Amino acid sequence: MFKVLISDQLVPNIHFLKIEAPEIAKKALVGNFVVVMVDEVGERIPLSLADWDTEEGTITLVVMQVGTSSRKLAGLKPGDYLFSVAGPLGLASHLDNFGTVACLGGCYGIGAIFPLARSLKKLGNKVISIIEARSKNLLYWRDKLEQVSDEIILVTGDGSSGYKGWAYDPLKEMLEEGKKIDRVYAHGCTFMIRLISEATKSFKVKTLVGLNPIMVDATGMCGVCRVSVGGESKFACVDGPEFDGHEVDWDILAARKTVYLEEELRSLQRFECQQWYFEEAKAIGVKL
Repeated sequence: MFKVLISDQLVPNIHFLKIEAPEIAKKALVGNFVVVMVDEVGERIPLSLADWDTEEGTITLVVMQVGTSSRKLAGLKPGDYLFSVAGPLGLASHLDNFGTVACLGGCYGIGAIFPLARSLKKLGNKVISIIEARSKNLLYWRDKLEQVSDEIILVTGDGSSGYKGWAYDPLKEMLEEGKKIDRVYAHGCTFMIRLISEATKSFKVKTLVGLNPIMVDATGMCGVCRVSVGGESKFACVDGPEFDGHEVDWDILAARKTVYLEEELRSLQRFECQQWYFEEAKAIGVKL
């Protein structure tokens, strides 16, 4: 059992959790992830490590509410316990002093690029962090990223803060203007990181993306998370989660991620109906 120490909403639909997990914190590396089960009947969901503290013995997760399990996670309160947290899993990010590095994050991916930017900065890189959201009220961790970046660019789809557009737009402009970018890291939804990879491909800038396919055991045994990279089948859990974005077969990834969409929607509908029933019963004083 893993105790929740802090549970807070960062912005609408994005939740922050600090969890007591000393053994995981002790072994965590940049790029690792964990697999979480909220309860013993819940699904196993992979989540990037957004931070960790070996002295506190804690790990930090940034969760986007999408389906039943992520809704359950966001509903946890300080003092609650998670049934299972397995990790750290996956290969660590390959980090070095590359020169100028752009770290791009959107939605839950903003949390994932924080440890990347911090480590790359410590290694002597010039770090440009670009964070994306639909509107300014969905941007978070600007202050944290400013502390570990030489430059931070805010991008919103509606233009309510910073650059109007999407994360790949300012990056592509910099490359078109001849600005030297030695490496790109991108974390977020599949559509976002695909566009970033397509934007950098013609400039031959190495682009590493964090893939988020469906996972089950996350130790290379089941093959559920297989992706096609460079024409070869890879397992995101043990060969990744970071891959060269220029070699990913994005169509296969997108198709596999939606294969259980109908079942996921039914599960969420049942969960929401149950939540409504419990709230109504509570309101009229019925003990369940």
